[in-house]
Amino acid sequence: MVNEARKKEILDAISNAVVHFDEDRCAEWCKTALQEGLGAYEATMKGLTAGMDKVGELYTRQEYFVPELLLCSDALYAGLNILRPHIQTDHAVAKGRILLGVVEGDIHDIGKNLVKTMFEAGGWEVHDLGKDVKLEYFVEEQKKINADLVGLSALMTTSMMAIEKAIAMLRAADREVKVLVGGAPLNREIAAGFGADGYAEDAVSAVQEACRIFRNRTVRRCPQTAHRGTG
Repeated sequence: MVNEARKKEILDAISNAVVHFDEDRCAEWCKTALQEGLGAYEATMKGLTAGMDKVGELYTRQEYFVPELLLCSDALYAGLNILRPHIQTDHAVAKGRILLGVVEGDIHDIGKNLVKTMFEAGGWEVHDLGKDVKLEYFVEEQKKINADLVGLSALMTTSMMAIEKAIAMLRAADREVKVLVGGAPLNREIAAGFGADGYAEDAVSAVQEACRIFRNRTVRRCPQTAHRGTG
């Protein structure tokens, strides 16, 4: 069993590799973690997730911007691809289940992809439908998946109105469904007018907003304890 000093060295190295968007080093240190007996879940949460926490803080302080977030995301997934197959045998349980997608008529998915990264880093089970998703498909997939939260995004004003329609369709199928929205043309007032339960102005604040939605509610996987996010 690895001693505490070595464990800290490995976890810090994984975290720093994410912060400095070094995919190769992140993957190598994740392999080292497994080889030396660290649990995959611990390496994910105290290494990869800790790194994304720092990235979120840098973004909030405007020291990092979207390009850096994308590079950090690549490093995170380089490590996660190593660790994820081993997490299945650990005691880890997802903190929440979210269904994500960019609404019909919109092919801009950079923001959605960053949101996916932040939720996965926070230990959520993410079902990503991609971009230009037909509204009926959100409803069909939610019936199958029964996610704790549905995340909808749009970057264009012309496609933004589809979010309101999607929420209405989701609620017609399930009155209790919770919906988080985001995208450049939206703000908190528009989101509330559309009937959304929450609005996130960026990927870093999305998980924090999800936690706010569920703070006083009992859900399947206690997402109120998920990645804290910043914003």
